[in-house]
Amino acid sequence: MATTAMKPKSYLHIHHHHHHSTTCNGYSSESSSPSPPPSPRRHSSLSYCRRRPRSKSHSQPRRDNFIAGIFLRLKHRYLLVLPLFYISGLLMCVGPFSAFVGHPPLPGSVYRSHEIFQKLWDDIQSDNSSAIELSSVWRHKRRLKEQKPCLNTTAGREFASPGSSGYLIVDANGGLNQQRSSICNAVAVAGLLNAILVIPRFDFHSVWQDPSNFGDIYDEGHFIATLKGHVEVVRELPEELMEIYDYNISNIPNIHVQAWAPVSYYLGEVYPVLLKQGVIHIAPFANRLAMNVPPHIQFLRCLANYEALRFSFSISTLAKKTWWPSHVVCMMEVRLKILKWIQFAEKGWRGKFKRKDRVIKPGLNRVNGKCPLTPLEVGMMLRGMGFDNNTLIYLASGKIYQAERNLAPLLTMFPLLQTKESLATPDELAPFKGYSSRLAALDYLVCLFSEVFVTTQGGNFPHFLMGHRRFLYDGHAKTVKPDKRKLVVLLDNVGISWKDFKNQMEGMLTESDHEGIKVPRTRKAIKKASIYSYPLPQCRCLQESQNSTLKSINTFHMLDHQMQSMI
Repeated sequence: MATTAMKPKSYLHIHHHHHHSTTCNGYSSESSSPSPPPSPRRHSSLSYCRRRPRSKSHSQPRRDNFIAGIFLRLKHRYLLVLPLFYISGLLMCVGPFSAFVGHPPLPGSVYRSHEIFQKLWDDIQSDNSSAIELSSVWRHKRRLKEQKPCLNTTAGREFASPGSSGYLIVDANGGLNQQRSSICNAVAVAGLLNAILVIPRFDFHSVWQDPSNFGDIYDEGHFIATLKGHVEVVRELPEELMEIYDYNISNIPNIHVQAWAPVSYYLGEVYPVLLKQGVIHIAPFANRLAMNVPPHIQFLRCLANYEALRFSFSISTLAKKTWWPSHVVCMMEVRLKILKWIQFAEKGWRGKFKRKDRVIKPGLNRVNGKCPLTPLEVGMMLRGMGFDNNTLIYLASGKIYQAERNLAPLLTMFPLLQTKESLATPDELAPFKGYSSRLAALDYLVCLFSEVFVTTQGGNFPHFLMGHRRFLYDGHAKTVKPDKRKLVVLLDNVGISWKDFKNQMEGMLTESDHEGIKVPRTRKAIKKASIYSYPLPQCRCLQESQNSTLKSINTFHMLDHQMQSMI
C-alpha cells in the first residue's frame, strides 16, 4: 500500500444561533393565534412618579417631607432596575418555551450516521487511493530528556527496627484494571509501612462475576521475585497468625481507609495499628492511596505495574497466538454487559437514576462527547483516516448487544476483522468462559502490542493501556482517540462529501499522533496525570528493563515465524 503524507488538520468551527420568537409571557409575535386583550393605558413616567397632591399644612412636621423624599428616590431606582428584571425573566423563560415552538435539535444530537454511511458508501468502497501503511501512521517522536541518576529506591525509610512492621492484606475489587491499580497501591503501601504483603485477594463482584484468584490472572512467582529487595511478598500468613484468627482471614479486623488517603494518614493512623496487631486487613482497597507520594514509593508503583504484574502462562500463551506484531489495529468496543451494569447501578445507587436531577439526556450526552461511538461510526472514521479494507483489525470486546446487526457495517468496511472467538478454537477458549477478567486480559495483551489502538470511551481499560503503551514505546501511546464532539457533528451533516469527511479524519489522526506524546504540565496529583496513564518521566528508572522486555517479545515473534516457515 502506498504511503501518503498526512494533510494538515482542519478545524470545524461551529456557531449555533439561537432564534427565539416567543416572549416571556409565552405569546409569539409571529403567531396566528388571537392577540391578547389590550393592556391598560400606560401613564407617562412623570405621572407615574408624581406624588398625589396634598393640601399644604404648616403644622406637618419637616420629618415627613424628608421621608417622602427618600421614597421618591427609591421609586426612581426601582424604574432603573425594572429592565434588568424583565431581561432576566425573559432569559429564564426562553429555555422552557423554546421546546414548544419546535426549535431544531442541536447539531450532532440525533443519530444520522447510518444515513451518511448509505450516502457515502459508493465513494468509500471505491476509495483505496490513499491507503496508509501501519508503520507510517505515527510521525511524531517523543523527545525524552536526559536520564537523571535514579534515586535510591530504599531511601526515605525511617523505621525504628530493620525488621518488618507486620503483614498487610488487601482485597482488590472491581474489574481487571481496577484490581491492577489496587495491587500496585498495595505494593506502595507495603513499602511505605515496611510491611510484608500477602498476595492480594480478589473480591467477587456481582457485575464482573469472576471468581479468579491472583494466580489465575498473574504469574505469582514472577511477582514475588521481581519485588524481592523492595517489598517482601508471601502467599499466605504464617501458621501462628492464622491460628489466632481460626484460619479465617475474614476474622481479622478490617480497617476502612478513606479514598485517596495521603501518606500522612497511613503513617499516623494505620501504622500504629499495624505495630500493635501485627497484621491489618484493608477492604475495599481501590483508590485508597493518593497519587502524590514520595519518589521511592512512586517507584514501587511503577515496578509493580510495568514489571512485576505479568499475566499467567495460560493467558500469555493464548494471547501470543492472536498477536499480529506491528500489523494490527486494535479497536475497543465498549458494549460490555450494558444491561446488567445498569441493573447493578440502579440497585447499588438506590434509585438515583429516578431522581429529577438525574434525568439522562441522550442527545445532550452525545453532543458533549459522552456517548461511545458505534461500530459503524468507528469504521467510517478509520476509513476516512486512510485505513483500507485490507487492514487487520482486532475487536477487543465482551458480549456485544445485537452483534450481528451492529457489526455488519464494520465488517463491510473491514472484512478482515477478528475477535478472540474467531482466532482461538472453542477448546482453547473453554478455560476462559465465565471469567470476565481472564478474557479482558487476553484483549489487554493483544491491544498492548498492536500498532494502533483505537478507543472511544474513558475508563480504566483504555487509560491503563495508553499508559502501558507510552511506557513501552518511548513515551508515545500510539492511540487513536477521536474528538467525539467534532465527529458527531460531522456525522449529522447529510450533505457532507466523502472528500470533506476524509480531510477532517486525516486531521483527527494527525491530532491523535500529536496528543499521543503529550504529558500534562500540571504538577498537581490528579488522576489524569497518574503513572498509570502517564508513566514518564516518573517511571524512567525502569526503561532499561522494558527495553529488554521488548527485545524478548520481538525475538519470540522472529523465532515463531521461523519455526512456522520450517513446518
